[in-house]
Amino acid sequence: MKYSELEADILRLIVAATEDDVRAFGEETVTRLVRPERFRDAAEDELTEEARAALTTACAHILTISAAELHDVLATIYDGILVEDDLDPGVLTAVQALAHWHSYLENDRRGELYELAIRSVEDIDHDVSADLDDILAAPEMAAEYKRIRRLLDPSAEQRSGTH
Repeated sequence: MKYSELEADILRLIVAATEDDVRAFGEETVTRLVRPERFRDAAEDELTEEARAALTTACAHILTISAAELHDVLATIYDGILVEDDLDPGVLTAVQALAHWHSYLENDRRGELYELAIRSVEDIDHDVSADLDDILAAPEMAAEYKRIRRLLDPSAEQRSGTH
């Protein structure tokens, strides 16, 4: 499967998913993308102490924080970024995930969950450098695609007879 086909299928899955399935997918994906160990080793000079504390707190409470609280946290983080272009990849992924989750919570836009899915795929690609012409050749990428499909279309596994 080519990368563009993967993107198109993820979008199709998100559009077709039930509200419960899309929410479960969003919660699992944002939680995966904001794990504190992802940015624990980021350079101290990338964020102010206040921004680092806000990031850590938001990530620790991602499933219980309100859209309004997350808005304020993101403002603190954005104000506390001390580097221009070289933000640690783990910090960048976490901040992007928080922003997409905030927008989803605030506006209930499924497009934000599509963006979370793509951040998740990119996160794995960063680690394994998958072939864009055969994106699922990397076992890690195939596993992520399976996770996305399982969450967005749980009945597909039952129809195919796999568990």
